[in-house]
Parts: sequence; C-alpha cells; structure tokens
Amino acid sequence: MIDIRRFETLGKADHGWLKANFHFSFADYFDQRRMHWGGLRVWNDDIIAPKTGFPPHPHADMEIITYVRKGAISHRDSLGNQGRTVAGDVQVMSAGTGITHAEYNLEDEELHSFQLWILADRKGIPPRWGEKQFPQEARDGRFAVLASGRDEAEDEGALRINADARVLGATVKAGEQVTYDLGGRKGYLVPATGKVEIEGQTVNARDGAALADIATLTVKALEDAELVLVDTK
Repeated sequence: MIDIRRFETLGKADHGWLKANFHFSFADYFDQRRMHWGGLRVWNDDIIAPKTGFPPHPHADMEIITYVRKGAISHRDSLGNQGRTVAGDVQVMSAGTGITHAEYNLEDEELHSFQLWILADRKGIPPRWGEKQFPQEARDGRFAVLASGRDEAEDEGALRINADARVLGATVKAGEQVTYDLGGRKGYLVPATGKVEIEGQTVNARDGAALADIATLTVKALEDAELVLVDTK
C-alpha cells in the first residue's frame, strides 16, 4: 500500500520568520486522517529565516530528529549541550524525563529542515542529545541508517533513539534505483529533492509517501534525488 500526500495538501503555517508544512496534525493544523503513521508522530518541513528561531521550550518522552537540508541549525539545551548541525547532517534529542532546548538559525541564509518526532518506546529515561556528520558518499545509491533504536549490524554508527524505528537517508541518480527491506513494517518516505517513482506512482520533492504491507521497497529516481525514510512499527 502506498498513500501519496502531496506537498500542496500538507498543513501550513506562516509566522513570517517560520514557514512550516505539516505532514501530520500539529499545532493549529488538525486532520483526523493524519495523526501519525505507526510510531511516527510528526514530520515538519520547516523554513526558518536568518537570525531567528525557536526560544527555549520543553519536551518529554519523545524522540526528536532534525535532518538539515540547507543552512545550519544551532542547538542549546538545559543539559548544557551546544551544537551546530549543517546541511546533510543530523541531530537527535531523546527528551526522556524532560529537557528544555532552543533552536536557532544564526546564519545569513535560510534554514531548511525536516523535524521528525517518533514516539518513545519507554518513558522515564534520562534525556540526551547528540549530532553526527554523515558523509555524502555513505548514502550514494543506498539507504544509510542515520538514527536507530535497533541493534543490528547496519545500525552501528547511527545516532541512538529510544524507539523501534530507523531514520535513513539515500541519494540516487536519475535512472537508478535503491531498495530497502521494509519487511511489512510501516515506512514514510519524503524526497528532500528530486522526483521518484514507487510502485508506479510518482512522488515529487517534499511529497510524503506513507507505505505499508511492502516487503521490499524499491525507489526509482526520475531525477537526481535526496531521500529521507522512516521505518517504524
């Protein structure tokens, strides 16, 4: 099963400094049909103006993954962590028992990011934050695991999350394809750039593809594409 959620149908919010697009119900956007997809609760496609951002605010019992598409995001939290994550790299925050953080675009250009929230499997764990660089060549023509709560060999080196889920990234050249063993679990795929085809259906840049009951996912690139995929129970 594949359900394409076109970018123009996503929830929208324009706060001037923040232009947000919601794949799932979030803030003032509510759609009973789009509450979550398995353990994936939030996929926000954000554009944040230079020298602006989110002031300190709290979270608890949620796995929050930020995939930077353009620019850089600067993080600071109540644990004393500070970091700057640039395009193509990933940061993860396990909110656990509670954490307060701020996220800013301190750069001179817009910040484009995907922020994903995955429901935590266990409550009451200590909060933590981490970031990692992922070389482009590591995901050329293949799905590379960026964040994971699983303990298989291919998860070694991924950022850790407290959930039975993976966040993966791939880049594919036009005319080529990548595969992933979804094993009948739920998947949610968004091309950050480019156009792809899945089971005969076209998925454009920033569209969402909700996937279920698929053993092996095959994605064919109709244009050079950068892909982000969540595998969840």
